[in-house]
Amino acid sequence: MHTEEEIWMVRWDETPLGHLDLFFSDQGLAVLEIRDPEDDVFPVIPGLIHSNLEGEPPAKVIDWVNNALGDLLRYFNGAATAFSDIPLDLKGTPFQLQVWEALRQIPSGKTISYQELARRLGRPRAARAVGQACGANPIPLIIPCHRVIASNGSLGGFSSGLAHKRWLLEHEQRHRGKA
Repeated sequence: MHTEEEIWMVRWDETPLGHLDLFFSDQGLAVLEIRDPEDDVFPVIPGLIHSNLEGEPPAKVIDWVNNALGDLLRYFNGAATAFSDIPLDLKGTPFQLQVWEALRQIPSGKTISYQELARRLGRPRAARAVGQACGANPIPLIIPCHRVIASNGSLGGFSSGLAHKRWLLEHEQRHRGKA
């Protein structure tokens, strides 16, 4: 018997990047999507928790939403934020999970290359695979794949576009060292 997993979604409209849609399972934050308001395909009421099934979200999900929105607000206000009080519900290959964990170790305001990250993982020839794992990251910003750039110094790619990646890197550089 297949039972549908309940997913709760909350939208934050007022960010420098546009809309942030956060999707939570009963295990934690599963997806964060950065959307330009003009590209929005479905209207939701910002700030309310929406669900794909009937019922109210459990208290733990409400706490996670509040923690996530608080951390994101601090981040956008310039504070270095580790997002460590938000449980993540990550689904990926063992290599993707390894890359995503390594991404969380890159400090705000710093960048490394795909090649360097591959070396840190003990896979020096896997720079392209690291890039693919970054592209598959379901929670950009909180798992900071934007901090990984090409070896030649170019930005590489980013799921919501290079303008967002550039903004995030410049924002972190401007506020580097703030607690």
